[in-house]
Amino acid sequence: MSETLHIPLYRAGKAYRSMNSQPLIDIRTGESIGEMSQAHYAVIARDQRHQSRNQAALERMPVTELIDITKRAADIFMKDELPVGDGGATQSPEDYLQQLAATAGLPVAMGQLNMEKIHGVMANIENVLEGLTRSLDLNVLDGGYGEVDGHLVSYQRQCDSLGGVLPNNSPGVHGLWVPAIALKMPLVLRPGSAEPWTPFRLAEAFFKAGCPREAFSLYPSDHSGTHEILLRTHRSIFFGDKSTVERWNNRGGIQIHGPGWSKVIFGPDAAQNWQEHVDMIAASVVANGGRSCINCSGVWTSANGREIAAAIAEKLAKVDASGLDDPEAGLAAFPNPDVARAISDMVDDSLRDGTAEDMTAQFRDGDRVSEAGGCTFLRPTVIYTNDPDHPLARAEYIFPFVTVVEVPEEEVLSTIGPTLIGTVVSEDNAFRGAAMTNRHIDRLNLGPIPTYQISWDQPHEGNLFDHLYQQRSFQLTKAS
Repeated sequence: MSETLHIPLYRAGKAYRSMNSQPLIDIRTGESIGEMSQAHYAVIARDQRHQSRNQAALERMPVTELIDITKRAADIFMKDELPVGDGGATQSPEDYLQQLAATAGLPVAMGQLNMEKIHGVMANIENVLEGLTRSLDLNVLDGGYGEVDGHLVSYQRQCDSLGGVLPNNSPGVHGLWVPAIALKMPLVLRPGSAEPWTPFRLAEAFFKAGCPREAFSLYPSDHSGTHEILLRTHRSIFFGDKSTVERWNNRGGIQIHGPGWSKVIFGPDAAQNWQEHVDMIAASVVANGGRSCINCSGVWTSANGREIAAAIAEKLAKVDASGLDDPEAGLAAFPNPDVARAISDMVDDSLRDGTAEDMTAQFRDGDRVSEAGGCTFLRPTVIYTNDPDHPLARAEYIFPFVTVVEVPEEEVLSTIGPTLIGTVVSEDNAFRGAAMTNRHIDRLNLGPIPTYQISWDQPHEGNLFDHLYQQRSFQLTKAS
């Protein structure tokens, strides 16, 4: 009998087996495929006293070397067999994708696409850093100061480590913290309870590429561990749903990555030729199983809203549940089937007053909740309403869900609310100009660009460099 796979804590890169552990369950069978140590909050608190020492291991390395390490780690992450757990077991890329599917419900084909996304960030790290720093000569970080365009500049590090409370829904988001290594910042991460595989595999890839082990502290834990990381690392990133992250809003040093409420927004001209954009909208809704904050969850238009919703619904109704090994899988499974049913009930309850309509129901065979391969899924759902304050006009769920909201032309941009990605489809200069100055839209796409399409040098939420470093006034007495 083979030894049970055990995922330990990584305390400054050293494996540590906790007295408490949590099983890792295959959602298809209910069987355990391993277990994961759980960090006590006191362990996290004690380890934070040594973060300056861990940071020093990266501080003494030139940024150019850390960039090279990140680029080497990209191919290692993608292709190599790496250690997993503390019992000598190894993990091939195929093993990683199967384990990811088993515990997080992400189909293997989607897992592969997420792998490629992370690889792309790491392989293109120079372009990513150029965008984050606005083309700063990163040698400035090596000496503490430098000359840029004839002026002395200095950047002050704001912390000794970057904390991260990581999600279960989509591995691709891990590309947001990966650049921290090249920026000389060690990581203190709480992996998702159902998705430890990606952060641990990334850590092992960096180690094999030559990164100091002190750069990675990984603490699977309960909510007390979340609090400890967010309170003790002076800069952190926090992934979660609205109810989880809202208590940390506006707290200095914590960069929130919550719901995106990303949207496609039609100008008055595009609302008339909407047929040209149905495929783009549908792809924006269903990409990655609808699990990402950059999926489209709203379409706002001043005309033809019902027709737009019906066309999207007819297209998305063809997407059905299938096994996690299906190369054409379009939906991700819910690790907890009760959550899927509860979400579906919430949607139906919100429709009872008759001011919004599920347009998908007329095209869909069967129920919204669907079973396949021992897993539970939610099938795509398209809602239509002309009430911008309807609860479903402001909703975002972790499956392909979108509400088409029809309001008067003059209200489109003023009623959209918070919008992580806003794809504005219009050739109307006045409408485009109003979108440019709209404070609700974080990332703006002018033109029919899918909401999920991002570029390496344009972070879609927040700026990691600005989060970690601050430019300061600096003067230097020249040596005589």
